[in-house]
Amino acid sequence: MEQLQSRVEARDLTRAEVQQAVSTVFLAKVFNWMAVGLGITGLIALSMDTLGFTRVIAASPLFWMLLIGEVGLVFYLAARIEKLEPGTATGLFIGYSVMNGITLSVLFLMYSGASIAGTFLITAGMFAAMAVYGLVTKRDLSGMGSFLFMGLIGVLLASIVNIFLQSSSLYWAVSLIGVFVFIGLTAYDVQRIKQIGEQGIMDQGEAAIQKGAIMGALALYLDFINLFILLLRFFGGARD
Repeated sequence: MEQLQSRVEARDLTRAEVQQAVSTVFLAKVFNWMAVGLGITGLIALSMDTLGFTRVIAASPLFWMLLIGEVGLVFYLAARIEKLEPGTATGLFIGYSVMNGITLSVLFLMYSGASIAGTFLITAGMFAAMAVYGLVTKRDLSGMGSFLFMGLIGVLLASIVNIFLQSSSLYWAVSLIGVFVFIGLTAYDVQRIKQIGEQGIMDQGEAAIQKGAIMGALALYLDFINLFILLLRFFGGARD
C-alpha cells in the first residue's frame, strides 16, 4: 500500500489505474480474511467432531447460547465498526469464526464426512463463479440489494414458521430459494466491496482499510457458510 501511495504521489499512475490498484489490494485483504475465517471454522468443527465433543455441545444449552452469541456478535460488529479499534474488530471476527466452528460441528452428526467435503467443493465452485461475475460485470448490481435482502428476510421467516408446520414441501422450497438468494448476495457483495476499494478507502488510513476488510470478509464469509448449509440439504448424505 505504501508503494502504491508513492507511485500516486509521483504521478506514475492515472486516476483509473489508482482506483483499480487500490481495489485489487483491498479485495485481496478481504478474501484473505475470509479464507482465514473459513479455515478457523473448518478446523474447529473437525476438531470438535474428532475429539467427540460435538454430541455434548449439541445436547447442552451451550449450543443455543453460542448461536445467540453469534447473531449478537454480527449485529455488534455492524453497529460499532466505526468506533472499534482494528485489532478489536479482527479479534471479534476470529472469535465469531471459532464460535461458528463449534456450532457447525453438529453437521458431522447429520451428514457423512465425504458428503460434507463434496458439498464444500460444490459451494466453493459456485461461490467463485459468482464472485468473478461480481468483479467483472459492467451491470450495476446495487438494485439487487433490496430485492435480495427481502428474499433473505422471507427465507428466515418461512424457516421459523416451518419449525411449527414441519412441512416437507416448504422446507425444500425455502432451501432452493435460499440457494438463489445467497448466490445473488455473493455477486452483489463482491461488487459492493470492489466499489468500496475504488472510492478512496486508501486515503482513510490503515485502520479504516483493516476494518473495511474485516466487514467485507464477514459478509462474504456469511454468504459462503449459508450457501454451504443450504446445499448440504440437497447434496449431503446421512452419516452412518
